[in-house]
Amino acid sequence: MSSVREINEFVVEPDRFLKILDDPRTRLLVELQDLVLQESAGFWAAKGAKNLHLPITTNTISSPMGLGSDSLPVKVSMFGVDTYLADSMQFMLEYGCRLAPEGAWYLMPSFRGEDADETHLNQFFHSEAEILGDLGDVMALSEEYVRALASAALERLSDQLNEHAGGTAHLEAMVRSAPFTRLTLDEAVAHLGDDGQSVRHDEGGWRVLTRFGERRLMNEIDPFVWVTHFDHLSVPFYQAYGDDEKRTSLNGDLLFGIGEVVGCGERHVTGAQAREALVHHEVPEDDYAWYLQMKDHSPLQTAGFGLGVERWLMWALAHDDIRELQLVPRFNGQVLAP
Repeated sequence: MSSVREINEFVVEPDRFLKILDDPRTRLLVELQDLVLQESAGFWAAKGAKNLHLPITTNTISSPMGLGSDSLPVKVSMFGVDTYLADSMQFMLEYGCRLAPEGAWYLMPSFRGEDADETHLNQFFHSEAEILGDLGDVMALSEEYVRALASAALERLSDQLNEHAGGTAHLEAMVRSAPFTRLTLDEAVAHLGDDGQSVRHDEGGWRVLTRFGERRLMNEIDPFVWVTHFDHLSVPFYQAYGDDEKRTSLNGDLLFGIGEVVGCGERHVTGAQAREALVHHEVPEDDYAWYLQMKDHSPLQTAGFGLGVERWLMWALAHDDIRELQLVPRFNGQVLAP
């Protein structure tokens, strides 16, 4: 039997956990991980938002197997009860906004069932928040947050980044940038020319930007660019509608580095609106009963965002493979040490 395991062309050496102890880039990774936690706590404290202590299991996955889903949930059985490892706790953050009107946030692990690759992990950290407000409010807040992280990295770790990550020009560009460019999906597709490499057309009728298309937008328009108003059937049901015909969604992806690093959206206000979207997306409402009851009982306009921490680390470190940015790698179906 081979002494190494290959996962999607990524080799994990059995003694990797020992080798990285002497790698200065690993020490820089630890510094940046800690920076994200410390800076996030200070950022949200200044906003008055409350941190929620949440479980890592849920019966209400936020990436349901709907028409446009590109994410597989991780189902587990615990003591005879089937449940899921959290892919996101966005629904609980929406609940938290009913208790904390200045907003709710967390930084915790998320789990996905699809294969890992250069830009996707099976277990990763999510920095997520939900606020009272609309799509414009949460996009502005997301920009403020990523600039705060970049500014903190420059202030505290410039020497290490220059020595081990090829420089800080990208961080400096983000800090001094004006409000990031914003395009609707329709505008992005028009710019890209709707070529097959850049835009994928699903047989169900919705469009999805490819990684190649995202890179083109960043290279040709702005290294920091929002794409908003996706086709609604390509996003989860819980995003509010962006037009009366219910074709588009009030959502946005912030592209920088590898592509999407932040995803955000405005939510349905009422239970009736969410039920209509579930039907539209052909998702059974049984597992979302409590979520619908919450919106029936306490209608509220909220919006939220999630930042993939390891994707941000890739950008900060100018790295090209997210699988190397785990202190302790974890891949579905593999036994790895430690």
